[in-house]
Amino acid sequence: MAGKPVLHYFDGRGRMEPVRWLLAAAGVEFEEKFLKTRDDLARLRNDGSLMFQQVPMVEIDGMKLVQTKAILNYIASKYNLYGKDMKERAIIDMYAEGVADLELMVLYFPHMPPGEKDAALATIKDKAQNRYFPAYEKVLKSHGQDYLVGNRLSRADVYLVELLYHVEELDPSALANFPLLKALRTRVSNLPTVKKFLQPGSQRKPFDDAECVESAKKIFS
Repeated sequence: MAGKPVLHYFDGRGRMEPVRWLLAAAGVEFEEKFLKTRDDLARLRNDGSLMFQQVPMVEIDGMKLVQTKAILNYIASKYNLYGKDMKERAIIDMYAEGVADLELMVLYFPHMPPGEKDAALATIKDKAQNRYFPAYEKVLKSHGQDYLVGNRLSRADVYLVELLYHVEELDPSALANFPLLKALRTRVSNLPTVKKFLQPGSQRKPFDDAECVESAKKIFS
């Protein structure tokens, strides 16, 4: 029997957080090996574990996978969270890429220079309220189903709900005008695997605080 997936990254959200969410939603237990110093990253680079010299890296099924999209696609395919056919997978990818556009802005927000944060927050709020959230609300309204694609849970739902939580941390009223997104968040959050992941003490990472930001600088700068 294959061992648990092993996630190599620093102890923060960053580009690994969507991987943690997707594994958790799939009910897959995983281990984490945290980078703490620049030397830890150098060791992975020097032993050939990082194809492009960068993390995230996930050891799974005998592979050392890098590139977040590739990692997410593999997990989604393996655990039946990637639609029933090519058309559904294309739609799921399209929705997930939209999430990624905004999610990366949100994940990098704590790491930005203080003088740039006000403008960045305004941009995040504007794009959430006027571009991305209305688009997903419209999808849910158009078919009246419980999930974004094919009326069953996919990686697009998990990724979107992760984003909703993260945006609400920055803007608590973000979902006030999006009842179907609120309902989706509740629906996904109540799935037993996700509910467990949302409990204190899980491997879900909190908002990157100042200590986390400094830790990342020591590794990557």
